[in-house]
Amino acid sequence: MLGRTREEAGQGGADGTGGTAEGERLRRSFGWLAVLGAILVLGGLIGIVYVGVATLTSMLLFGWLLLVGGMVALLHAVQSRGSNFFWLGVVVAALNLAAGVVVIRRPDVAAEALTMFAALLFLTGGVFRLVGSLVVRGPQMAVTLLQGAFGVLLGVLVLGDWPSSSQYVIGCFFSLALLFDGLGLIATAVGGRRLISLVSERVGGDGGTPQAVQAEEPLKAEQEGQEQSRN
Repeated sequence: MLGRTREEAGQGGADGTGGTAEGERLRRSFGWLAVLGAILVLGGLIGIVYVGVATLTSMLLFGWLLLVGGMVALLHAVQSRGSNFFWLGVVVAALNLAAGVVVIRRPDVAAEALTMFAALLFLTGGVFRLVGSLVVRGPQMAVTLLQGAFGVLLGVLVLGDWPSSSQYVIGCFFSLALLFDGLGLIATAVGGRRLISLVSERVGGDGGTPQAVQAEEPLKAEQEGQEQSRN
């Protein structure tokens, strides 16, 4: 019986060690996630300061993504050349490749076109929100009105300063996206590490030495009973 008790205590210690190792791995993973978030935050702050460089960088990245996507689509179309979607895949791949080449060669013109497109989206989306909130008159009418007014104002401001606004609008949006994504990753990493710490504290408090002591108490009582019976 003493051997079984010691074996169970050893198994409990092994489980505790495994849980601790798993917790350390999770902590390191969340640590790397926080590092990635910090890099994104730093990149977003730099992009907000140098919006012109951020606009040029984002357009070049967009152009290379179009090129890579076109190559992948062309490879997929060649692999499926016996199907009915072969020519459709070829056309899509050719459009992606052509758009990627144009964006890389003339990022300033591409930024102007995207800025115009974004401004029209803001304007039309804001108008639809305003009209929809006035027609429906739901419980979120005030919030929808505010969003619509903000969209219309943003679209008018961008269009009013176009094409000069193309030098900073895309870069500003890209930098803000990096900033908020980085903050989200940092918040997730911090929350995950706190959760792991709480779980580790509870597991450490419930297991380990207290369980071994509780397992040895019946053994001691049985040995004392045997000694009394012999006497």
